Amino acid sequence: MKPLARLLRRRRPATLSAIYLSVAAGRPMQAFEAVQAIARRGLEGDRYAERGGHWQASDACQVTLIGSDDLRRAARGQADAIRDKLETGHHRRNLVVDGIRSRALEGRTFRIGEALFAWHKPRPPCGYLDQIEGAGLCRALGRNSGVCLRVLEGGMVRVGDTIDILTDEEASSLRGD
Repeated sequence: MKPLARLLRRRRPATLSAIYLSVAAGRPMQAFEAVQAIARRGLEGDRYAERGGHWQASDACQVTLIGSDDLRRAARGQADAIRDKLETGHHRRNLVVDGIRSRALEGRTFRIGEALFAWHKPRPPCGYLDQIEGAGLCRALGRNSGVCLRVLEGGMVRVGDTIDILTDEEASSLRGD
């Protein structure tokens, strides 16, 4: 895990640049400007919060997140069609953040808008992505595929909100350690 001081020495604050939701497994992702995060469930109206995601029974995430830097890496050397899909939410991740790589959030607790999230695990791409979005996205994302989050405290999340990473002490006090 990177030291918090190093994560916080960014030139500009990390921000939420996009929100995508899908009402059910395999249905198209839709862009939103704001969404309500629901503690221990996910994002209101999204397939996972509604218990309707493809991986719900075995490997569901409450919320998925990917960094815009991760998407740029995934787009390198890809055909125009794949690059276009990566730019328009076909990667099927809920939140896109700018100014920080998703892997830098490993082990961290952080606030986006009014909601409090905790890193849960990596979210590798799978063959199901290619089945519903077309061949090539799974391979393009590779190791730049984002992470799963848990919603610790609900609240509104809006495009443009900053990502505020809590110190270990702040996170411990919220957990009651």
